[in-house]
Amino acid sequence: MSWFKRIEKGILTKTAEKKDIPKGLWYKTPTGKIVDTQELAANFYVSPEDEYHVRIGSKEYFELLFDDNHYKEFNSNLKPKDFLKFKDSKKYSLRLKESQKKTGYKDAIRTAVGKSMGKQIIIACMDFNFIGGSIGSVVGEKIALAINKAIDLRIPLLIISKSGGARMMEGAFSLMQLAKTSAKLAELSEKSIPYISLCTDPTTGGTTASFAMLGDINIAEPGALIGFAGPRVIKDTTGKELPKGFQTSEFVLEKGFLDFISHRKNLKKKINQYIDLILNQDIRK
Repeated sequence: MSWFKRIEKGILTKTAEKKDIPKGLWYKTPTGKIVDTQELAANFYVSPEDEYHVRIGSKEYFELLFDDNHYKEFNSNLKPKDFLKFKDSKKYSLRLKESQKKTGYKDAIRTAVGKSMGKQIIIACMDFNFIGGSIGSVVGEKIALAINKAIDLRIPLLIISKSGGARMMEGAFSLMQLAKTSAKLAELSEKSIPYISLCTDPTTGGTTASFAMLGDINIAEPGALIGFAGPRVIKDTTGKELPKGFQTSEFVLEKGFLDFISHRKNLKKKINQYIDLILNQDIRK
């Protein structure tokens, strides 16, 4: 039964000699558009065909917003603790170690100070790759310390939200960060220091219920998911069909919870214009 036997021919490449295409050369957007990753990076990680804003982290936002990517990070060594010895499918302490190894960061937010369009600014940026950008005790503390620094230096604060909400592995310690950050932002407001909130995809849960919606100006990127509970939870709870585009930044803007939506390539300019507006300064072109 020779037709069941594989016959090797000279033109075939042996399996051991085959080379796979390196990973990461292409990115496929939710609408099915295929984009070269180098082209994507050059276009601020926005698909040029459908304008889909790919999720990015603090590294990319710092490069985008700080002049010449020059900044000084502070409080980078703060690390979370497993107060409750929490365990679900795995220990919280193990999740922390895995996330720290994966991202290279101690927790889900980084804070830095530098110049943006020549003006001193503090930026606190969340990283979704660290346990879903969840708010734990360290995230709350680093935001509080960033606010203190903004008050001490009398310079504007920008918080970039990208989060699934409170980190429930820390229980009440996590939930208290919502009140803590809100109270600290009230101190910032009393000192008449500008606070800009930038909501990116996703901004949900306790993040939305606290600092993400407390900016002097609240802005967002196009198509970002912004809300408290997720659409599926709301649909199951209410038993009703949700409106088209529900909880997108465009929907939230229409309902009056946002002041503006900005394409990522314009963020640096828009943020600085808003700061000038708040401070009653000449708006920079």
